Amino acid sequence: MRVVIADPPAYTPPYDHALAGALARRGADVRLLTSRFRYGAVPAAAGYTVDDSLYRISSGIGGTRARLAIKALEHPIALARLGLVPCDVAHVQWTRAPDVDAWLMRTRAPLVFTAHDLLPRRTAKHTRTWRRLFGRFDRIVVHSERGRRTLAAFGVPEAKLRVIPHPVFRSTPVRTDDGRTVLSLGVIREYKGLPDAVEAVLGVPAARLLVAGDPRIDLAPLRIAAGERAEWQLGYLGQPELELALGAATIAVFPYRAELDQSGALLQALGAGVPAVVYDVGGLGEIVGAFGAGRVVPSGDVRALRDAIRTLLHDADELAEARAGAAQARDALTWDNAAAAHLDLYGEVV
Repeated sequence: MRVVIADPPAYTPPYDHALAGALARRGADVRLLTSRFRYGAVPAAAGYTVDDSLYRISSGIGGTRARLAIKALEHPIALARLGLVPCDVAHVQWTRAPDVDAWLMRTRAPLVFTAHDLLPRRTAKHTRTWRRLFGRFDRIVVHSERGRRTLAAFGVPEAKLRVIPHPVFRSTPVRTDDGRTVLSLGVIREYKGLPDAVEAVLGVPAARLLVAGDPRIDLAPLRIAAGERAEWQLGYLGQPELELALGAATIAVFPYRAELDQSGALLQALGAGVPAVVYDVGGLGEIVGAFGAGRVVPSGDVRALRDAIRTLLHDADELAEARAGAAQARDALTWDNAAAAHLDLYGEVV
């Protein structure tokens, strides 16, 4: 089966490459169609081909305003290339411009879409746009049962929806944690709730917060509030930096708002055997709860977040149990299992 994995804006190279490689190991002829990732190295292709020539001009421009303007002009060309690429199934991971894609996205092959962000926060209010865009796809993948229910309630036909859990990103970092370090991992955006993480950690005696990721918000007030109780490793995390942060973590914390289905950063933590405390949003609570890989607390409840952190850091038995749950998630949520589920789905539409 010829499969195109399409991530035109290159939002999630680790996910794209891991899925492409797993599909290739199961015998699929896979091509990853994307653009150049601007922030660091990407995994080497193993058994599949990569075409990262989308948005070729804008990818080489430094200024944000000019780059986005040129990318808007290149976007219809990118859609046309996706539509003409020879394949049996085209699987789109992210859309660059939903308002445009809802009208112009057409392919010769059946179309599959993964709704990583169920309704992306910047365009969630454009309900007609998203209903039209979802209508373009033959199948839509979500990572959780909550995600399936959310899109069904939005109006996506149940027959189109398939739940395929997000696999872990397995790693074996050198363990250097001191038994009291709480990791906040990943690109730092408004919806990820870092202020809640700071407040909760400050409420736990002896706990320290390690913030590792590329900031997209002003951190000055949080850095003042956290003081010496926090360490900041800011910037894009390559694999060595990522593993250093994971190795230093006793637990990880994800006080997200309800704007996504699953978190790649959470799957990085679980893949390294690090248990997590999460708000019960999207599919985060499903995965942590199913494996007992930490604690799930009500969304927005900073006191419950603090108490869960305190329990895991101060009770050795509770921490050991959560680590065992993280290990179970690490063993169960594999890319090979995800690839098998994707190939079954592709078989439904070919």
